[in-house]
Amino acid sequence: MSMIKCCFEPLEMPEFLDSFVKKCTEGCCCGCCSALRPRYKRLVDNIFPANPEDGLVKSNMEKLTFYSLRSPEKLDRIGEYLYQRASKDIYRKRYKFVEIAMEAMDLLLMACHAQILNLFVESFLRMVQKLLEDTNPTLQIMATNSFVRFANIEEDTPSYHRRYDFFISKFSSMCYGNNDDVELRDSIRMAGIKGLQGVIRKTVSDDLVANIWEKQHMEKIVPSLLFNMQSAPSKSSDTEATPSTPPLLAEAVLRELVSRASFGHIKSVLKPLLTHLDHQKLWVPNKFAIDTFRIVMISIQPQYSYTVVETLMSHLDQNLTSSPKTRTSLAVVLSKIIAIAAGESVGPSALDIINNLLMHLKTSVSTQHESTPEETQYQEALINALGEFANHHPDYQKIEIMLFIMNTVPDPSNKSRGDQLLQNILLKSLLKVGTQYRTVSFEKAFPVSFLQPLLKMGRAASIPIRIIVMQIFQQLLDRHQNQHLLNVISVSNYPTLTVENPTRSDILFTHKYGSNILQAIIESMSQENHLEVLKSSYNTIALVIVEMACGETVQEILLFILGVQQVAVAEVELSPKHRCNLHSIAISLLILLGRCTTIGTLVEYVEKLIQARKEEAPYLLPPLMDNDKSAPSTLNTNLPHLLIDKLAVAECLQQAGLESNRVQTGSPYALNQTDISAHRHSWVDTHSAVRNSVVDSTYNDIESVSSSPGVQKRSLASEYNFESMKRVLAEPTEASKREAREKQMQIGRTFRETAFEDLVRRTEPKHDVIQNKLNEIFTALSAERQISSTCGVQAGSLLLAGNGTLNGTTAAMIETGKHGGAGQRPIYENNFPELFFY
Repeated sequence: MSMIKCCFEPLEMPEFLDSFVKKCTEGCCCGCCSALRPRYKRLVDNIFPANPEDGLVKSNMEKLTFYSLRSPEKLDRIGEYLYQRASKDIYRKRYKFVEIAMEAMDLLLMACHAQILNLFVESFLRMVQKLLEDTNPTLQIMATNSFVRFANIEEDTPSYHRRYDFFISKFSSMCYGNNDDVELRDSIRMAGIKGLQGVIRKTVSDDLVANIWEKQHMEKIVPSLLFNMQSAPSKSSDTEATPSTPPLLAEAVLRELVSRASFGHIKSVLKPLLTHLDHQKLWVPNKFAIDTFRIVMISIQPQYSYTVVETLMSHLDQNLTSSPKTRTSLAVVLSKIIAIAAGESVGPSALDIINNLLMHLKTSVSTQHESTPEETQYQEALINALGEFANHHPDYQKIEIMLFIMNTVPDPSNKSRGDQLLQNILLKSLLKVGTQYRTVSFEKAFPVSFLQPLLKMGRAASIPIRIIVMQIFQQLLDRHQNQHLLNVISVSNYPTLTVENPTRSDILFTHKYGSNILQAIIESMSQENHLEVLKSSYNTIALVIVEMACGETVQEILLFILGVQQVAVAEVELSPKHRCNLHSIAISLLILLGRCTTIGTLVEYVEKLIQARKEEAPYLLPPLMDNDKSAPSTLNTNLPHLLIDKLAVAECLQQAGLESNRVQTGSPYALNQTDISAHRHSWVDTHSAVRNSVVDSTYNDIESVSSSPGVQKRSLASEYNFESMKRVLAEPTEASKREAREKQMQIGRTFRETAFEDLVRRTEPKHDVIQNKLNEIFTALSAERQISSTCGVQAGSLLLAGNGTLNGTTAAMIETGKHGGAGQRPIYENNFPELFFY
């Protein structure tokens, strides 16, 4: 009876009865002593149904949630009790009750506030760990989903003692699930990847928990993700809000991991990534490696992108002893991703990457005992990487990169096989960068520190090196995409050629360095009869004509063309075929020059010459003749009437209203002049060579003035009067310009062809004309002697007050006229005769 009373009337009991009551309630099988149990336990027990198939009792769960919110200090006990019940049910294989306990845990977790979450989390994590340790896949997936929900909750209270080592290991192992059931296997792998994602989200933002970026953690997380990514073709997960397959989900998690990495942590991700690719032999073929590194480069913070390039190049350093295929694949991966990093690499970091690529090229050349296709592919991959890197830099940095590469090229005087091979490789790298450069001004594209060594390489003995140098010039000269049209040497018209007048800056550049470029080209063409060298040289000089030819530069180009012909005629060491090819190039360049500068007289002359060659010596016209092919039995290149006539060309310029003095007096280009610092065909040097002649000195003065913008030199024979001075001061029209040019040409011919005595006689001062004019003026003044002396004195004072010698002189003249003396010699002729000489 006392027992029944105890059951129905629970009262406060002293401490010594606690143990007794506990034993009674635990040992009671009828449930009549449950009233003695704590309230939180009774509430927890009530959420479990009698039949586990019925699921969680919702009404009782609401009571438990309300109780936990009113008494948050009981949360840790509630979680502990749920964990104990779930552990017993797991041991007894009653998985339905385990699922109900886990569901209750999730509901309580979502209902708790962030401030009191720490009181419950430890029990929750123990519960999740207990389920993950079981072999039942359903429990593992359920525990993982619960952990992911927990990871998405933001906590305000820091946690000092939590560790996630077990979860990282367990989730990583789930990523390698190999169940025979494909659907179940994918579900387990998806759960493992989601678990890793939850760990990353929970730990990256909390600095007080264990460091997720440590080596032992990254070596588990990164390979697990890569293993799932390589199991199927990778596709971008950007198009799916929720990835539905393990490869897509693994890619999304890898993107998130890389995007959260700071500068100090990015290498912690890259090192296990590279190790995985090495161990799984995923470099050959390298499609997966390229896709993976693209994901990394797109996801990483932009300011850290060059770190990926540096890490990959360091890995390439470690694989120098690997097979050429592996190194080639590494270099290809580098070339695919380096463009993404180029936009953020400025200053020293950009040059450091370029220097590393060049060092790899040099190492490849120095260790290459024989030329193999695999090693060549490796070098080409490095060159492509260098070109892609430079392509995403501004033009001024491309110039710096080209100059940097040019300074690393060995001197052309080094003729060893290794040096020549290195020259070839480095110049190919330079060509790759030059291909990406878009020239606006030749002065900026060809700084002296870059042009000088480049022209020096253009005179090298190696044929491939000279061809590459010409290709570099072509890339930098071709501003209007005409290169592909000029690849064919022809005397026919190029109908789609784009021609634009050069700017003043380009003309000044041609004046300074055009002769050096032309000199290097003519020496390259004259070394041997190699068709590729001749074609590339023709293409280069043709681009010079298209881009630089105008009235101020046409004479220099004509001297070059005449020089090519002179080499073909005078050099005794050239073969007959070589001579014919040089003649063909000269005539092709001449007709191209006439058409680009629209000099009709020059075009007519060249067309007549071409017609004559077609009839008498067609071998002096394109196409070129190779040494390996048969040629006509008779090759007579010494036919003066079929050669370009220097005087005829000069006459064509004169008829077109252009200067021709340099063509007539200057010497054509010749060989054995290799110093770029000596400006061989400078405009100034040509004039200084003929300054001993009075005629040429006067002509130089005319040419100098006429070259100044907006100034026209007047004819010396013209009479200076008011009308002529008005014409000079007025803005010149086209007719006046044409008239000035004709008079200028007439003066030039006069001073070149007239005898010296006639020139002296024509240029003598004409004192009589001026004297007669003055006498007329002062005679009219003497007629006004009736004017009072006061007016005369005032007039004289007014004139003397002027600020020039001529005013004072005129006053003296007036004074002389006032006192008469018609037969007396005027005073101005005695004192100031030089003022009235012309």
